[in-house]
Amino acid sequence: MRGRVFIIAGSDSGGGAGIQADIKTVSALDGFAATAITALTAQNTQGVHGVHPVPTQFIKKQIDVVLSDIGADCIKIGMLHDTPTIETVTEVLRSTAAEIPLVVDPVITAKGGGRLLAEDSISALLKELVPLATLLTPNIPEAEALTNLQATDELSLQKMGAELLSKGAHAVLLKGGHLPGSLISDYLFTSKGVKEYQNSRIDTNHTHGTGCTLASAIAAGVAVGLSLFDAVERAEKYLQKAIISAPGFGAGHGPINHTHTFGSKI
Repeated sequence: MRGRVFIIAGSDSGGGAGIQADIKTVSALDGFAATAITALTAQNTQGVHGVHPVPTQFIKKQIDVVLSDIGADCIKIGMLHDTPTIETVTEVLRSTAAEIPLVVDPVITAKGGGRLLAEDSISALLKELVPLATLLTPNIPEAEALTNLQATDELSLQKMGAELLSKGAHAVLLKGGHLPGSLISDYLFTSKGVKEYQNSRIDTNHTHGTGCTLASAIAAGVAVGLSLFDAVERAEKYLQKAIISAPGFGAGHGPINHTHTFGSKI
């Protein structure tokens, strides 16, 4: 069974993150990826050198024509760039895709530091999109921006996760990679409690697109009927292998190896 994952996100011309990473990830995990592109970026491993937004009416048209014909078993959202884009996407999803599981990666900045979400759009993200999320997947800087809390240790992450649940997300995967230590802990917060996923930290500069990749890998699992817990566990393993086998391209934050498990099971 090939789960249909519909991805609404921006394009990364360097191929390491965004739509390009999403398509590779879903395909590697034997899913079918369809897309609505929200913005074009001029981007490489050293940073974001330009952003060209797609007009909102054309974003809407992309979503409408794909969902009305191909459909989706899970929707993954990445870069939305600004408030009009957020409002357009949420309006369409409420009217045509309310029953489809939704994985939201609240992309705010790129790995190299370039801004991918307008600063004045965080409130729109919280108001419009977060309450629709089956799963919200922020890293620590994104969670700090969404909660106005500061991450310093495990207890502070617990508070941030609870705060994000209170804002309407059905579940939150808070990624702890920005905290120091030889182990990285990601925490899945649901109404049933908290589950920790722990991995060894890999000493590498090639981690561009890890957030996009993890969210899309989870969406691919949800699309074929895995429970949220199992989808996250499979995605964590997939991402760890992708980082370990990164090709080493670029002079900055290089891409990971999305196709390392192509055609195989994890």
